[in-house]
Amino acid sequence: MTLQVPADRSVSEVLEDAGVCVPLACEQGICGTCFTGEIDGEPEHLESFLTAQERARNDQFTPCCSRSRSACLVLDR
Repeated sequence: MTLQVPADRSVSEVLEDAGVCVPLACEQGICGTCFTGEIDGEPEHLESFLTAQERARNDQFTPCCSRSRSACLVLDR
């Protein structure tokens, strides 16, 4: 599934509109409820839950608030 995420919407909003259930709680990147595996691309981590080392691994993503720095971000569910 390929989705475009406009600048004014979160990844989780676009996923839910496409019928993908995303578990959410805080929707601010604080709780970690929505953590999703990240397979390819470069995420822009905007959450405050991950450590610097976890962010550097680029294998987790919080769709409630984080964005993509690369043209394409491949998520694993």
